[in-house]
Amino acid sequence: MDLNGYISNAGYTRYLEEGRMSMFADLAPEDPRSRLVNNFLVAEHTIRFTNPLTYQRTPISVILTVGEVRAAAFTLECEIRDQGTTYLKARTLMAAYDLAMRRTRRLSESETERLSRYKS
Repeated sequence: MDLNGYISNAGYTRYLEEGRMSMFADLAPEDPRSRLVNNFLVAEHTIRFTNPLTYQRTPISVILTVGEVRAAAFTLECEIRDQGTTYLKARTLMAAYDLAMRRTRRLSESETERLSRYKS
């Protein structure tokens, strides 16, 4: 929270990260060795703040849907909102990445199929 009582920009990006981690629990392999080869990195964030978010006891929602899927990357369309207000809209470019080789890689067929479950 910042000095004005609003959630800070870093707070918003933490919410987006938590949403991605929840989504990737379904996408990432369970085996730690496979995770090194079949991973994803944030390549780019574009964030538009639409309303200030203050601390509240009622839950907010982090909505992530998959947009465009390419050979080695995909976009996430993101919103942070509650029942009546949208606080943030963002687009995140995710790159398929091989951590062991330290380079991008192509999405597998099974990853592309699993990503299709999150399309809007």
